[in-house]
Amino acid sequence: MSISSRFSVGIHILTLIEINKDGVSSSEYLAGSVNTNPAVIRKIMGMLKKAGLIKVQPGIAGAELAKDLSDITLLDVYKAVNVVKDNELFSIHENPNPDCTVGRNIQNTIEPLFFSAQNAMEKVLENVTIEDVVKDVIEKEIKR
Repeated sequence: MSISSRFSVGIHILTLIEINKDGVSSSEYLAGSVNTNPAVIRKIMGMLKKAGLIKVQPGIAGAELAKDLSDITLLDVYKAVNVVKDNELFSIHENPNPDCTVGRNIQNTIEPLFFSAQNAMEKVLENVTIEDVVKDVIEKEIKR
């Protein structure tokens, strides 16, 4: 199972809002770029708004970033769109057989490894900002 696409769509939305900051970033416009339904975009935008990452006004099309690009990390987006609960990126099967050597011990053996892996991933996300993403998208477009 992969991490929810809400994460990549959230990054896409924030990046496009910044790159298109002189235009109107309506849910229909954003949906066209993501190639999805505007309702999906509105749902994710609601999550981003609740997390304080974007500003939207009822009855007015468009959105804007609520923070500087350099102040929004990918970890902020990851948490905003409820990809996973804290320390629950990896699920551990709940009812292994307690009469089996492995069943009795597997959860306590792999749980700390899973926590370490999730923490390492979150450290990487914490060190990348939307500003980094925007710069990379623009560089790639220039080279195109």
